[in-house]
Amino acid sequence: MLAHRLIPCLDVAGGVVVKGVRFRDHRVVGDILELSRRYAEEGADELVFYDITASPEGRRVDTGWIARVAAELDIPFCVAGGIRTVADAEQVLAAGADKISVNSPALARPGLIGELAARFGSQCVVIGIDVDAASDDHGSWRVIADSGRPDRASDSGRDLLGWVREIGERGAGEIVLNAIRADGVRGGYAHAQLAAVRAATRLPLVASGGAGAPEHFAEVFERGEADAALAASVFHSGEIHIGDLKRYLAARGIEVRL
Repeated sequence: MLAHRLIPCLDVAGGVVVKGVRFRDHRVVGDILELSRRYAEEGADELVFYDITASPEGRRVDTGWIARVAAELDIPFCVAGGIRTVADAEQVLAAGADKISVNSPALARPGLIGELAARFGSQCVVIGIDVDAASDDHGSWRVIADSGRPDRASDSGRDLLGWVREIGERGAGEIVLNAIRADGVRGGYAHAQLAAVRAATRLPLVASGGAGAPEHFAEVFERGEADAALAASVFHSGEIHIGDLKRYLAARGIEVRL
């Protein structure tokens, strides 16, 4: 059995790390390099960086800070933000990222997924999905585009599970499911959506949005809904130390890398 991964998430805006609640009211929480070093020392399995305003602003993520992070880290990291073409992805990976993550650009042009997988391999291609926690009149969850800027966020017109299946068919290697209404609230992961996605695909699945206590990480792993858990607020604040969390999970019989 593969070990479950713990992944701190660093939302980047204006060259610093920020955090909001339900993708709104962001505040500065720290320096990119300082937080990266801290999480590597604590035992994070990976890091993920989201340039949260790149897609809404029609630009690609800045590769300058990516190169600086790569020079500091000895653990894998993934970068997302305005990657619309193979050339964009090449620049991000050349700067030192191990994976690229695509969200709104893939919704706008799904063929991008296959292009990236063909060029770099599926293992390098992560698809982020931002989903509203409420189902519509037909009992399906809607995928939200451009959620990094709430004033520009919109319903993509895609059903969550239909999009999940299409992602797999097009060659993606991993999915990050971001539950918008759970984000920053610390009430636990969105189990209904995660369970539905888990049943729809065998791709590695990363749970995102809602972690507030060690029990929340244990629940999502014990229920078999996710291969990895991503969190931000509880790690940034120091309320949960990754090393302590791993020991807690191991004591509950959950496979983690110690």
